[in-house]
Amino acid sequence: MDLGLNGKVAIVTGATANIGRGIALELASEGVRLVASGRDEEAGARLVETARERGATDAVFVAADLLDHDAPARILSAADKLGPVDILVNNVGGNVDQGFFVDSDPEKWAGDIDINFGTVLRMTHTVLQGMVERKRGSIVNVGSTAGLVGDYMLPVYSAMKGAVHSFTIVLAKELGQHNVRVNAIAPYATFATDPAAFSRGSRFHPESGIFSKLGDSVTDEDRALRQRRTFVGKPFATPEELSGMVAFLASERASFITGQVYPIDGGALL
Repeated sequence: MDLGLNGKVAIVTGATANIGRGIALELASEGVRLVASGRDEEAGARLVETARERGATDAVFVAADLLDHDAPARILSAADKLGPVDILVNNVGGNVDQGFFVDSDPEKWAGDIDINFGTVLRMTHTVLQGMVERKRGSIVNVGSTAGLVGDYMLPVYSAMKGAVHSFTIVLAKELGQHNVRVNAIAPYATFATDPAAFSRGSRFHPESGIFSKLGDSVTDEDRALRQRRTFVGKPFATPEELSGMVAFLASERASFITGQVYPIDGGALL
């Protein structure tokens, strides 16, 4: 299906690994002018090369950590050189801490709050004025099933993904009058299987990532339980199984869809 995205300018944040990389390459295959951001310049260069091979009209990478408050302006500046921004995909996020809330360290709450919600607010605010002025645009936020039902031992992360969903809905109400649509996906566990989708910019990277220790406490029993939680014969999604929905929501094929949060969960919420 031709989604009519050829030549559109699309920003994808957190684009060098996993979900973000999958979305960036899916949009590239539709012929967008891609502006990808992330922390790993080497992975960014590889992404740009692959995006052009996949069919991107143009592709640039902006080395940026969205925890830096000046990053959105630098990303938008790079995008403006390609043309007005038509699509924004807010993908940066992840859980900084895990455990029971009663035992949590208040010093770590800010990490979950900022990476999952603050980055969405700042990036959206930076891009939005141009969309409103031009009376067109599509924003797709990457939430989580944790934001719908709460993820055990991830209280602040779950709350912030719920905030992303609520922000999606209220922003859609505000922006309908300006012909700007806002939707979100809520993925279940998603892991890349392609080695090219791993980068030092990923927050799961064993050396540079801030979530690198989270997997240490996962037992075989935990993995077996997660396997039973889906109904598609495997315990997690690949980025490619999410990216098609994002491309569709970003396109005019979804012109009558706004304010929606779509679980992509292998039936886990059943």
